[in-house]
Amino acid sequence: MSQAFGIVTSSATHINVEGMQDYRPIGAFSFLGRYRVIDFPISNMSNSGIDRIQVYARQKPRSLAEHLGTGRHYNINSKRGKLQLLFSETSSANDFYNTDIAAFYENIEIIERMHQPYVVIAPNYMVYTQNFDTLLETHIASGADITLLYHKVDNARDAYLNCDVLNLNKQKGVDSIEKNRGNKKDRSIFMDTYVMKKDLFVDLIKKAKKLSSMYTLPQIVNIECSELDVRGIAHRGYFATITDFKSYYDANIALIDFNQATDLFDPKWPIYTRTTDSCPTQYFDGAQIKNSVVSNGCRIEGTVENCVIGRGCQIKKGAVVKNSVVLANTIIGKDVHVENQVIDKWAQVIHAKEIIADPERPGYVKRDDIV
Repeated sequence: MSQAFGIVTSSATHINVEGMQDYRPIGAFSFLGRYRVIDFPISNMSNSGIDRIQVYARQKPRSLAEHLGTGRHYNINSKRGKLQLLFSETSSANDFYNTDIAAFYENIEIIERMHQPYVVIAPNYMVYTQNFDTLLETHIASGADITLLYHKVDNARDAYLNCDVLNLNKQKGVDSIEKNRGNKKDRSIFMDTYVMKKDLFVDLIKKAKKLSSMYTLPQIVNIECSELDVRGIAHRGYFATITDFKSYYDANIALIDFNQATDLFDPKWPIYTRTTDSCPTQYFDGAQIKNSVVSNGCRIEGTVENCVIGRGCQIKKGAVVKNSVVLANTIIGKDVHVENQVIDKWAQVIHAKEIIADPERPGYVKRDDIV
């Protein structure tokens, strides 16, 4: 049994995936055809022996609640483990007030009642694998007050612009946390992942609430960097953030590459998800599939190239789908050409014979839409 309980936070108020987020939170987004984004932080916690997990949701939680269910599919101990979906019922017309601190403060009694002395906090909009048990042991051995996880990148001028970065000293101590403004190429991207004692976490929540109703957890930790021992630990391996529409598209397409996929998926570190029993995908005469990830239950008669295809999709005869992310139960009609698109669940592209977007600005077909 782990010494820590887990918290999976909802996406920050400044993060918005245009179109898709109108229907569900980022954690409930389909990812690589089979998974949801939230499967990664919960699987990391479950594999690390953390079996008491709180998941926070702010808006449109139905699909997230349906996917999480009781949490049994995450291999959480059925007797002592528990997966809780918690809500922030107080909201404001100004979204700046709907912070993670506001959500924590509203559920402060539940946090205070947790028996574990430590807490591990991870976001629902980042995709990576991490052994939190090892991270917790490192944190305890170091004697630090707070340990933060970060990922070194060399493309921060153009990417991760909605993320925070850590300014580290030579001893890997955190001097400050700030927004990535794209003014440097090499940055330490903060992965919104924390390890600290539960009592300190509660104190930070109360202090932030007292100082400002608009404060977030990164902001209060930044203020405390001069008073507390805050240290950074580098993450190794695959890392993606889903902070806007393009980053969602890129993260899916990137994992078509087998080398990148093996960097994320390890048989010894399974990513759990809610399974859907259906027949294998049927490939009809004339179907051509190249360099794609295709989920089960599909019927493919046309051409698919460099795509992620979700469960239960139909690609009709003569259809061509390239460089696209197609979510579950979508129909691509006869002789339709689709390229550089994200097509949401239950959509039907049957009347428009050609939908092509710029690769740098992929298009979006709405959920349940008929085009």
